Amino acid sequence: MINRRDFLKGSGALALGSLMLPGSAEAFSFLKGAAAKPIGIQMFTLLRLMGDDVKGTFKKLADIGFKDIETAFSPKGYYYGLKPKELKTMIEDAGMKWRSHHVMGAPFKMPDGRALPPEYAFIASLPNLRDNYQQLVDEAAEGGLPYLVCASAPVGTLDEIKGSIDIFSKTGEACKKAKIQFAYHNHATEFDLVEGKRPYDLIMSQTDKELVKMELDLAWATKAKQNPVDLFKQYPGRFPLWHVKDIGSDLNTITEIGNGVVQFKPVFENAKLSGMKHFFYEQDMAPSMESVTTSFANLSKII
Repeated sequence: MINRRDFLKGSGALALGSLMLPGSAEAFSFLKGAAAKPIGIQMFTLLRLMGDDVKGTFKKLADIGFKDIETAFSPKGYYYGLKPKELKTMIEDAGMKWRSHHVMGAPFKMPDGRALPPEYAFIASLPNLRDNYQQLVDEAAEGGLPYLVCASAPVGTLDEIKGSIDIFSKTGEACKKAKIQFAYHNHATEFDLVEGKRPYDLIMSQTDKELVKMELDLAWATKAKQNPVDLFKQYPGRFPLWHVKDIGSDLNTITEIGNGVVQFKPVFENAKLSGMKHFFYEQDMAPSMESVTTSFANLSKII
């Protein structure tokens, strides 16, 4: 039987030097006064609620104080059973802005070959960039989205990396024609050596920096023992989107902002270097709206 934690550990490829310190709300107060940005949320955080009550969930998030939305998927598909224009209207009616949307890079498979838990089996049949990139770009354009993000893609072998890079380049070109910016979202696996090379560096060096931007996930970078600021210095201006996410000291458990070990101060201090335009809190399938409220309160102290 696969429980939620096992699924999250096994699906490091899904949207499913480390910077660490013991997390606490007080630890972030020194960032008070930094340039404020609207706080966004990636909706994979509330996968279950989005399958049940889309409109009500958006209202709750707006009431908490969120301003920006990055969507993902539910058992009803990428747009929660709605058309892109309908979803855009619903988000705006709640007083928020729809900034970005996640899609799969290829048909999703668990890394160890296990079957997906029944409640997540739908993920394997979602349209993906490998097979449906033009359709997905067209849908994003219909919704007026400024960003389309690949949530994950195969990077376990050099052949997989090459195939993913080809997909990113094609999608980036199609997005440019639709006046959308394409980006790729990392997990930890992009930093695992494949025949002596990091997939992340291959993606960066073998794609057009204007066509393929990055959405840096701070928790997965920390798990991979990567210093986000070093990445900003290596690839300045290439990170318009961030996932602001915290991870426990075991480097496996995704937790509320402020309850983990990610050190956010130097990252936010280097926002300009990174090229950051929007950031989204994410807590993969958070256990409750209470977790979201806690993270919003702690994140508000950072900015």
